[in-house]
Amino acid sequence: MATPALAQPAWPSRPVRLIIPYATGGGTDLLARAIGEALRPLLPHPVVVENRAGAAGVVGTEVVARAEPDGHTLTAVVSTHIMNRYHLTHLPYDPVTDFTPVAMLSRNTMVLAAGTAQPFADLAQMVAFARANPGRVGTGSTEALSSFIGQELARRTGIETPDVQYRSGGQLMNDVVAGHLPVGWTSTASATPHMQTGRVRILAVSTATRTPFFPEVPTAQEQGVAEFDLAGWVGLLGPAKLPAAIVGRLNALLGQAYADPVLKGRFTAMGIEPDLRPGPALLEAMQHEDRLWAAAAAAGHIQRQQ
Repeated sequence: MATPALAQPAWPSRPVRLIIPYATGGGTDLLARAIGEALRPLLPHPVVVENRAGAAGVVGTEVVARAEPDGHTLTAVVSTHIMNRYHLTHLPYDPVTDFTPVAMLSRNTMVLAAGTAQPFADLAQMVAFARANPGRVGTGSTEALSSFIGQELARRTGIETPDVQYRSGGQLMNDVVAGHLPVGWTSTASATPHMQTGRVRILAVSTATRTPFFPEVPTAQEQGVAEFDLAGWVGLLGPAKLPAAIVGRLNALLGQAYADPVLKGRFTAMGIEPDLRPGPALLEAMQHEDRLWAAAAAAGHIQRQQ
């Protein structure tokens, strides 16, 4: 006699933890909180955003890797989630196989921000100043991707720009505004609120095409740095073996939330470029990043943390 299948408990049966493995105030944190609020009326329980920063995102991400695959513990990570495999000496999980790709959430165009008090107004002037003053143009970064972009620009232009690391884009931009940091690579979401102060200018964007948030700012390619095209993404992950039914429900709910004009307006106001795509597209992006960073590491352009 066949044993009847046990009914699966309804999801969610309690609040959903959305762990952000970065500090508050950065682009990923802002994105997660906006999505959490948009999902609130669509779910019987809230999405609770929890910041667990540390170790280049590993501290919070490991919590999700070890969580039960029941859909109640998720994380939103940036593309350096993959890069950490080549940057960190020890990674307590596999960044691909220990997670279930749920959805791509946004494109993460990086911009080079500078305070208006700095003695340069565009990328060419910054490069000329850095060349004449080796080591004086510290370049802020918040994770391995923005650090890599800054050092790649230095390699391509033959300048020396020490990498100055921050815990979040918000902290980096505060120092740019105050004049403590000459320039910094950060997301459009982190830069947008500070453009209204009139004390910040964007010198370049990291991608091959201009960002709609700063359409007047030329790309690094347009300013003479050939084939410079580096960007990131934010993806929603769950633990490995997350049931397909929950992944499907999450994608349906995200589709509803992203169609809401209120959330669209919030994204625009915060400088977030929404790019909602299902799990297979996120997996493809993760695998692409894995190949990209493996090649960069083999060429010696990514250094292992000591």
